[in-house]
Amino acid sequence: MTTNHDLGVDDRTSTRHSTPGLLPRILRAPFTAPTWRRVAYALLALPVGVACVPLALAGAPTARWQRALAHRFLGTDPRGGARAGLVHTLVATPVNLLVLAVTVYGWSIVPMNLGWPLRAGSDYSTAWGGPTFAGAWAFHAVLGGLGFLLLMPWLGRAMAALQIRIAHRFLA
Repeated sequence: MTTNHDLGVDDRTSTRHSTPGLLPRILRAPFTAPTWRRVAYALLALPVGVACVPLALAGAPTARWQRALAHRFLGTDPRGGARAGLVHTLVATPVNLLVLAVTVYGWSIVPMNLGWPLRAGSDYSTAWGGPTFAGAWAFHAVLGGLGFLLLMPWLGRAMAALQIRIAHRFLA
């Protein structure tokens, strides 16, 4: 029976009474610690990986550092040899770049759309939800702000699952 709480995956059979419904899980997800640990890993994985390339070539224990990063923020514990750090970095860098871009863009959309009226040059007469100011703000706040607030934790979960697979494959 294995459980990975950070990803919200539990392979035990559960009853309807022991797990919260889907809607409460969706609404709670943006405010949980695992969500923000995945965001932190998405922000740190690329710069740490890039910094590890020359350090690994110089003989530093970069695999240990990358394992510690994955363990701290993703709750996974890949075991492996000392030479795995460079290989992991070279394989994970393109994925980490994509994850970083999606994470930064996706989470920045939330405040940008919730505060839509504060953006310079926001002409509500031609904006989506217009031609009224209230309609344009409501459209941006609900779809762009709240929509991405609820979407990003689940997208982050999927991207973290890919990063965990890469870590287990190349750091172990």
